[in-house]
Amino acid sequence: MSVILESSFSIEDIIKTPESPGRRAEPKPAELLLKLRKLQQAKKQFEDEVKETMLLRCARKEEEDALTAEALQLEGTLNEKEELNRSLQLKCEDLQQEAQRMKFESQLQQLMEQHKNLSTVFTPQRLPAEIQSAEYTAEQLLKAEQQKLEQLTKLLDGLSHTQNAEMHMDTCEKAP
Repeated sequence: MSVILESSFSIEDIIKTPESPGRRAEPKPAELLLKLRKLQQAKKQFEDEVKETMLLRCARKEEEDALTAEALQLEGTLNEKEELNRSLQLKCEDLQQEAQRMKFESQLQQLMEQHKNLSTVFTPQRLPAEIQSAEYTAEQLLKAEQQKLEQLTKLLDGLSHTQNAEMHMDTCEKAP
């Protein structure tokens, strides 16, 4: 923020003395005192302006320093957050691998349990009973299949008799 202050006087105006054409006059002491007072006022005004400019410059420098410090702090925070993000991503990958391993172990455990169950069901002592049960089931299925075949044969025979009868009737009706 820059402030430009302009003075309402000119040094040349103060230094110049009114001259009469043709003769050079010596300034009067009252005029010199008046000019001296004006110069002192101008000097004071100039010093005030310099002081104000210096204060503004210091304030701007402090603000710039504060902004620089804040930028550095934010950059540090960003770096910390990026490092934390990388760390969390690695942890997440590790946890995913661990979960896959645990899933595999769980599936393996289930398969082992199933194998134990199957080995208790199909022991050599139970094998004859299982074979007899399978043979009985096969016989039952075979009987059911034979009954279905017999039913189909009867239906086909009935259907062909009906068709023959219909054909015979159609022939009789067409004959003169």
